[in-house]
Amino acid sequence: MNIRLAEQKDIRDLLRLLSQVLEVHAKIRPDIFRSGTTKYTEEDLTKMIQDDKKPIYVAEDENKGVLGYAFCQEKEQPFSTTMVPFKSFFIDDLCVDETKRGQHVGKALFEYVKEEAKRRGCYELTLNVWEGNDTAQHFYENLGMTTKERQLELIL
Repeated sequence: MNIRLAEQKDIRDLLRLLSQVLEVHAKIRPDIFRSGTTKYTEEDLTKMIQDDKKPIYVAEDENKGVLGYAFCQEKEQPFSTTMVPFKSFFIDDLCVDETKRGQHVGKALFEYVKEEAKRRGCYELTLNVWEGNDTAQHFYENLGMTTKERQLELIL
């Protein structure tokens, strides 16, 4: 397996995997997510592939087939004057093709992103997991992640 920055030629595979992730979220929260859609468009992906602050990493097999991706964002903190300034690396989305899960592709992507965050001088690596996505939550906890904060809601 090879992990590299996404290229224009990967957009079709990225859209296919984005669809898989969306369907997971649509099952958990159909009140928020629309089945049959994707988080990003082809145009969005084209711009993101060119943005060093929003790298997309893909894991590929020996035949150059895309096994999974990690969408990331480099962010500057703080959000307010009460916080210490630092750089953060945010995993916006991580997906392994549903037919390739259990083969340690996700772990390899995560470890690659973690090393990239260190290389960029980031203080932390963060991500969000939707409540109800227990598989993802356990996956990240097994990789050493812990809860930093929680967002609560009251549906009106």
